[in-house]
Amino acid sequence: MASTHSEAASTLPPLAVGPYRKRLGLISVVACFGGLLFGYDTGVINGALRPMTGELGLTPLTEGVVTSSLVFAAAVGAIFCGRLSDGWGRRKTILLLAILFFAGTMVVVLSPGFEVLVVGRILLGLAVGGASTVVPVFLSELAPYEIRGSIAGRNELAIVIGQLSAFIVNAIIGNVFSEYHGVWRVMFAICALPAVALFVGMLRMPESPRWLVEKGRYDEALAVLKTVRSEDRALAELGDVEHIAKEEREERQVGLRAILTNRWLIRILLVGIGLGIAQQLTGINSIMYYGQTVLVESGFDESAALIANIAPGIIAVIGGVIGLMLMDRLDRRKTFIIGFSLTTISHLLIGVASMTIEVGNPLRPYVILALVVLFVGSMQTFLNIAVWVYLSEVFPLHMRGLGTGIAILMLWITNGFLSLYFPSLVTGVGITGTFFLFAAVGVLALIFVITQVPETRGRTLEALEEDVSTGAIYVVSDRDAQRARR
Repeated sequence: MASTHSEAASTLPPLAVGPYRKRLGLISVVACFGGLLFGYDTGVINGALRPMTGELGLTPLTEGVVTSSLVFAAAVGAIFCGRLSDGWGRRKTILLLAILFFAGTMVVVLSPGFEVLVVGRILLGLAVGGASTVVPVFLSELAPYEIRGSIAGRNELAIVIGQLSAFIVNAIIGNVFSEYHGVWRVMFAICALPAVALFVGMLRMPESPRWLVEKGRYDEALAVLKTVRSEDRALAELGDVEHIAKEEREERQVGLRAILTNRWLIRILLVGIGLGIAQQLTGINSIMYYGQTVLVESGFDESAALIANIAPGIIAVIGGVIGLMLMDRLDRRKTFIIGFSLTTISHLLIGVASMTIEVGNPLRPYVILALVVLFVGSMQTFLNIAVWVYLSEVFPLHMRGLGTGIAILMLWITNGFLSLYFPSLVTGVGITGTFFLFAAVGVLALIFVITQVPETRGRTLEALEEDVSTGAIYVVSDRDAQRARR
């Protein structure tokens, strides 16, 4: 049976041009400094690792620990901050993340050795994981459903801009100041600036209106909605959110207990977890963390690889811009299917090229670089933004922070194991075997998306909430799939 809220979505007053659109844009820009920090902190290690190793005397094992410590800490940060944001508020949690970003940066920059360095990376990881959970949820809950994809997706665009910034900074500092002691510390220190901007900016930003409604603060929620909607639209949306919140309180649906007592909520949680793991098993962050290593293995020298590594960063931003434009035009399922198809083909081509073009052939590094760029472009255009938006919108309000946190926890754990073992994998089976393995996983991911992932585009969060809780979302998705086959 179709949701009454699905029908109600079309009766909401239409969006109109007005000052509230600029206000919504400003809020998204400020919040996306969290994504920028996420991207810079995960990307800076790509170029900082080699000079860091030289100064601190790191071994291959401790290199892996330094890199993966951030990622495993991000898994903890995702679940903890997701839960914290449900109780404490989205805005306050983002302010806390800004402080963590700054503190972690300072510890890394001033670290005298391996142990303190890992502590700093753990602090940064907690902040990165928290930002990956809370910022997309915050943006989704503020955005009108018609443009929710492009608003929430701005965070992923900010992430790849942060990664590209890290690659460019690494290339400039690494080549111009390569003779100077502690050059890697300067690479990290730059991260303090956006951390300060995030903290100062969020002091003037509002709380999520949907979180305020859940806490019974209706007047505050309406006041916030009126700053980002026309007045009639704000009143209509508040009514929908109040209705769902009241139903939840009457049924006493709260957090983990609500999930474990509803098979449809368990199923959507498993869908979120599976999608997050599938995204990471494309190997995208292996390229983002160890891109220089892959390019050196393909035939570039270290200095040239540092510069060539900017190319995947550029295509990631271009792909992110295109992906953002597609978010409110193309269904999520179609986007996922196209994305996993293209990344799987890219993996196969990289494996074939590394197998057929002999080591020492001057074309080898450039062919592999071109195929890596194709892979990163496909990933950023069709998967990265779409996955983060999907995870921020698919869970009901009473479990949104927790559900998103659990899904992203598993995403980060997968990311962590890949970042820890990727150098050993390349050493063991080479570039050829590594990318053929990624291709095999890509086929499994396609099967998972086609058979298990329901559609979310074009519905209000309240309509999605009712459909997810009752299982109606799967019926609608099955009908859509049947129409597509016809």
